[in-house]
Amino acid sequence: MLSERRLQVLRAIVQDYVGTEEPVGSKALTERHSLGVSPATVRNDMAALEDEGYIAQPHTSAGRIPTDKGYRLFVDKLAGVKPMTAPERRAIQNFLDGAVDLDDVVARTVRLLAQLTRQVAVVQYPSLTRSTVRHVELLSLAPARVMLVLITDTGRVEQRMIDCPVPFGEMSLADLRARLNSRVAGRRFTDVPRLVEDLPEGFDIEDRGTVSTVLSTLLETLVEENEERLMIGGTANLTRFGHDFPLTIRPVLEALEEQVVLLKLLGEAKDSGMTVRIGHENAHEGLNSTSVVSVGYGSGGEAVAKLGVVGPTRMDYPGTMGAVRAVARYVGQILAES
Repeated sequence: MLSERRLQVLRAIVQDYVGTEEPVGSKALTERHSLGVSPATVRNDMAALEDEGYIAQPHTSAGRIPTDKGYRLFVDKLAGVKPMTAPERRAIQNFLDGAVDLDDVVARTVRLLAQLTRQVAVVQYPSLTRSTVRHVELLSLAPARVMLVLITDTGRVEQRMIDCPVPFGEMSLADLRARLNSRVAGRRFTDVPRLVEDLPEGFDIEDRGTVSTVLSTLLETLVEENEERLMIGGTANLTRFGHDFPLTIRPVLEALEEQVVLLKLLGEAKDSGMTVRIGHENAHEGLNSTSVVSVGYGSGGEAVAKLGVVGPTRMDYPGTMGAVRAVARYVGQILAES
């Protein structure tokens, strides 16, 4: 266990290194921070921190920089989440309130997060498997062709064209629409297959094939693999941190192009709390020089997806965590009201 004073020294090193981009020496620490001890004592504390792997000496200068282990301790013990100011909160709300649909919400969220944190922003679309059905619309396009429109509680809209085995009249379509919505509206997607399995039996024999076809399309829509969509923005922000990436920025950019990697980075939506992965805690080798701050968002207190940012390990963790949390909260409010 580190003493309280050494924790304070580590906090000061992290804050100064993040702010100045320069390795931090004992003299600078005593001048900038009220540590209440001499430079010699600070040097001893820094030597102890280095021995335990919390800081490192990048080259022969007297300065030290935090290691992944040092940042981890800083985030876990020393960094409070920096709250957004009232003007910042109003700016977030005003920017997101102008969104017209789910795609616009996600696009605005990505842009806002990238601007607030000056990092790479990643926003996952609400997962269908964690959503509820708001409404199913069935529209007749031709005697044997129907459009199915699925609307979720998060504002997501999925459309599918259905070729029916036989012509299906407007009256029959209205009947199917009414019966379908009476069973599935307001219900979780995972419950829908059980709720509609006997629905065709209530229709005339000549209509059951079409009803079954519509239900099959609906169930396929609920479980499609391509639902795991996400949007990324602010990649150009990484160019400001070229010296934070030991060899080249290329592995980071290549990793960010892989959607599967990004989804793993954000983690499962059910883990809705704030997650901070630092440096080598990221499984993908190309991201070992980055940190990822993510949190779940959703309506009604349940996360339906995650959003977050990717940046260098030399990151303003309190500010970034505060921005990510604030944006997630506003996005959740918008989904609840949509």
